[in-house]
Amino acid sequence: MSFETNEPAPLRGGDPAPIASDGEGDGRRLRRERNRQAVVEALLDLYQTGNLRPSTAEVAERAGLSPRSLFRYFDDVDDLTRAAVEGQLERAAPLVPVTVVPDAPLEVRVAALVEQRFRLFDAVAPAATVSRLRSPFQPVLAAELRRNRSYLRDQVRTLFALELSALDTERAVEVLAACDVAASFEAHQLLLHDQGLSPERARRAMARSLYTLLATVPGGGGAPRRSGSGS
Repeated sequence: MSFETNEPAPLRGGDPAPIASDGEGDGRRLRRERNRQAVVEALLDLYQTGNLRPSTAEVAERAGLSPRSLFRYFDDVDDLTRAAVEGQLERAAPLVPVTVVPDAPLEVRVAALVEQRFRLFDAVAPAATVSRLRSPFQPVLAAELRRNRSYLRDQVRTLFALELSALDTERAVEVLAACDVAASFEAHQLLLHDQGLSPERARRAMARSLYTLLATVPGGGGAPRRSGSGS
């Protein structure tokens, strides 16, 4: 899973002014990269407004470019979508770590994971939705989605290694799979949108699912405790 944090600043309001360089070729490359980044930022901004299928005219207008110039910087719509999803991952990079030690009490580890997943999934929801809609038709997006899911599953495996190691291999695989699903983007979306829970209640529901799966295994720390207030 590739998360970078050194993204260029977005541009708005028209093509950038010529960039000074040692050579005209360097200037053209820099302008191309800046315009390409402006288009990616424009598409991500449109996703954030709920427009998951913006027209090329809408993207170009938001980027400050002409529609005809848009695909000077991308091979096609699929190429632009891939770049936007990658850009969203870069934006979300600071939200990826789970800030808890692996030997903390189970309740603390579960709470840390739930908090991390809600922060991360809230931030990437529009692009993550687009990625899931487009991945059956775009092999590159499908491969990236598999890598991301594998990364998040490995986070769960590492965080709950104590509980999983106390199980036989077959049951450990099943419990890990269930925990992975319970803490997934799909679960986040179902709890908030299909089930209509408030963010606080959705967090508690995810935590309760993880507790139920882990608290009764050897070393799991006993029954879960209710925490937080509902809304």
